Amino acid sequence: MSSIVKGMIIRTTPDVCNNNRLFNGNKYVQHRDHVQWQDLDLQLRLRSNTKRFTTWKAKKAYQPPIRGQAILTPTTPPTTKKRVFTFGKGRSEGNKAMKSLLGGKGANLAEMATIGLSVPPGLTISTEACQEYQQNGKKLSDDLWEEILESLKFVENEMGASLGNPSKPLLLSVRSGAAISMPGMMDTVLNLGLNDEVVAGLAAKSGERFAYDSYRRFLDMFGDVVMDIPHSLFEDKLEKLKIAKGVKLDTDLTATDLKDLVEQYKNTYLEAKGEKFPSDPKKQLELAVKAVFNSWDSPRANKYRSINQITGLKGTAVNIQSMVFGNMGNTSGTGVLFTRNPSTGEKKLYGEFLINAQGEDVVAGIRTPEDLETMKTCMPEAYKELEENCEILEKHYKDMMDIEFTVQENRLWMLQCRSGKRTGKGAVKIAVDMVNEGLVDIRSAIKMVEPQHLDQLLHPQFEDPSTYKDKVIATGLPASPGAAVGQIVFTADDAEEWHAQGKSVILVRTETSPEDIGGMHAAAGILTARGGMTSHAAVVARGWGKCCVSGCSDIQVNDAEKVVIVGDKVIMEGEWLSLNGTTGEVILGKHPLSPPSLSDDLETFMSWADEIRHLKVLANADTPEDATTARKNGAQGIGLYERIKAVRMMIMAITPEQRKAALDLLLPYQRSDFEGIFRAMDGLPVTIRLLDPPLHEFLPEGDLEQIVSELTSQTGMKEEEIFSRIEKLSEVNPMLGFRGCRLGISYPELTEMQARAVFQAAVSVSIHGITVLPEIMVPLIGTPQELRHQVSLIRNVAKKVFSETGSSLSYKVGTMIEVPRAALIADEIANEAEFFSFGTNDLTQMTFGYSRDDVGKFLPIYLSAGILQHDPFEVLDQKGVGQLIKICTEKGRAARPNLKVGICGEHGGEPSSVAFFAQLGLDYVSCSPFRVPIARLAAAQVAV
Repeated sequence: MSSIVKGMIIRTTPDVCNNNRLFNGNKYVQHRDHVQWQDLDLQLRLRSNTKRFTTWKAKKAYQPPIRGQAILTPTTPPTTKKRVFTFGKGRSEGNKAMKSLLGGKGANLAEMATIGLSVPPGLTISTEACQEYQQNGKKLSDDLWEEILESLKFVENEMGASLGNPSKPLLLSVRSGAAISMPGMMDTVLNLGLNDEVVAGLAAKSGERFAYDSYRRFLDMFGDVVMDIPHSLFEDKLEKLKIAKGVKLDTDLTATDLKDLVEQYKNTYLEAKGEKFPSDPKKQLELAVKAVFNSWDSPRANKYRSINQITGLKGTAVNIQSMVFGNMGNTSGTGVLFTRNPSTGEKKLYGEFLINAQGEDVVAGIRTPEDLETMKTCMPEAYKELEENCEILEKHYKDMMDIEFTVQENRLWMLQCRSGKRTGKGAVKIAVDMVNEGLVDIRSAIKMVEPQHLDQLLHPQFEDPSTYKDKVIATGLPASPGAAVGQIVFTADDAEEWHAQGKSVILVRTETSPEDIGGMHAAAGILTARGGMTSHAAVVARGWGKCCVSGCSDIQVNDAEKVVIVGDKVIMEGEWLSLNGTTGEVILGKHPLSPPSLSDDLETFMSWADEIRHLKVLANADTPEDATTARKNGAQGIGLYERIKAVRMMIMAITPEQRKAALDLLLPYQRSDFEGIFRAMDGLPVTIRLLDPPLHEFLPEGDLEQIVSELTSQTGMKEEEIFSRIEKLSEVNPMLGFRGCRLGISYPELTEMQARAVFQAAVSVSIHGITVLPEIMVPLIGTPQELRHQVSLIRNVAKKVFSETGSSLSYKVGTMIEVPRAALIADEIANEAEFFSFGTNDLTQMTFGYSRDDVGKFLPIYLSAGILQHDPFEVLDQKGVGQLIKICTEKGRAARPNLKVGICGEHGGEPSSVAFFAQLGLDYVSCSPFRVPIARLAAAQVAV
């Protein structure tokens, strides 16, 4: 008895039946009576040997392992310069620990094969071979090619078929697979090995329609991926043929139609390239391997790695596998699934399935697929086996898995597994559920949620969805949750351009492709007319936490005229659209968004993180409302507070009397704010930075005449006085100018007013039972003398206020370390300061000599050229700025052992920076209120 496997004749062996199943927990209900343990031991010893599997002659004595049993696999990569690794059911030359060498896909294929799942046999060419190829002027070396052909013999022996043999044809898939998953970034070729002779042999055995459908798919993919012939040239011929034949679906075309299409496709090669389609299967394989290697260096792959900050990889592996076919009729199909819902985390298989289709139909969104329940109904046995496989894989990998599979004539084949990408909501629920199920422990669960996942949870939702219900114009698939509001654009380039202008945009496409990656990243949300929940748009958007509605068949996208048609409505480029990625609703107009609420699972998860972490997390706040939000998000205090109201009037003052009037106006505002913030942070420390106004930030921008008019009415000054004052205040470099402690030293009354507001507010609320822990921070210190001057003023004001009110409270005075000189003389500064807080934004600016206001003019060039790996204002420069922080902390604590040290720049919420601060032994980080949970998690992950 035999069956076709993706164009190959194979021998159907007894173990493909259901006698090796895992049922009832850990009990094996049915298995073979005799397992050849001696042969298994021989296999394991040989696997660790450097000899190739193909040299082992004892193969007939070995019986595949019982599915689901523990298999010993080597934990370290081979030491020899082996570049090609084979795999097949029950045995493989690789394992899941070899991701850097075999790529994620190759390592997991080897692992699935080893634990006994039905994996089509194949071989993986290593990432090191890709690196050698790039270094060798993009040429395949003769010895590598020989190694590939030698390993191919293993696959041919396993399948009982050979490449290019019309009577027993072996067809292959050629896929990429880097160590880190990059969905849609690399190129894939299916059905490789077909030509006019082989397709005739395949048709005789498996039917003409199937054979020519496979052939036309191969011609299209090979032309697009390998020969650089635009896919649209093939797609256009297919669409014209369907119109001519009066059919809507590819599956409605007859064998004769497909034969005609094959001839048209072959002519396309001549028209586009001036040469015939390469009919030699081995030449096809060589060209396909090169194409995958070349795709590693393609603009879209480079852009994806740049956006996602993926560095340090050697290249992509190439996975060459015997084909299995989902397009052999109604007993065949293909699908993609997650072992749990990646959006919500619900413990239920979540995926899509297409009957009589190949894998690219699902992933590329070419046909909108059906729910996985379809497979349960029409292929119950295969579905049951799939469920069991999912359970085995979750227990084996201890994670939620993303799986690709094909059913060929009711037989299930596993094509890929990897850790599934998930939303923030899904990640938290999966981590909490897996702890409750006993699958992982709490410390492992902490590592399952990325800080970026929490960022997604903190993205806005619609304030009140009921208010826009009459504006819903279409509903698609809820591919990536959250809400987005923006102006419609139709191309990725436009999305990037409009985003650069500060506009919020919604990218509307018929379907997205990897070429759209830049525009997708720039867009607030993504809407596609075609494609399912596992299409390119859906997977990429979910990974970024970006709102996406896919497969919205109600809309027609006209790229040429830049309009989208929904029923009788025509919506133009630039019009406002809102998307609800949780429900799939497409809403006309601009609708208000609000912050999301946090779930019980998140509270549970964050409580685990708080138990594990050592680093405290505080928040930067400008208002009492910010402080309340910060406390709700788990902040343990306020690490930075400042107020700017009425500052403009103070800056414009010429005489001491005018300045005192402005300060008198500012005092009640400051006192009221401090009272509100102390109440919100009852019992927690509040660090208040003295005013630090770079003057250009406090003067209104715009028309000079308008500025003067506003200031005349606000200050009562004459126009000529204001013109004169603006001229005197103008600075060549305001960020290094008259600001920080320099203002307080020049105008002592400014520091005194702020200190008075702090102490009056503190005493006022403490009388009502509020526990107040104020910490006053002097900015931009460069010498100990500057700090001593300001500390003296602050302590004198405290004495006066305590004397006036007849009460007192404890407080601290410290400084911000923003000037490199201060970091280098930290021991002297610490004699005056009770705490240090690193202002990493200014410290980065002064260490690099980059103006924050002007860095955007050259930073993109630096990043794209690899001069800098990250924006230093987003990710801390550990080698430079980080070393200053290290030196400063060590010197400061040497002079004052109980010195409290933290940071309050933007880096306080950036995960890798938080990890660095924790390793230095800092006491706290302070970040924006909405980034507090991210910093809490990052601090916990350092501890595990």
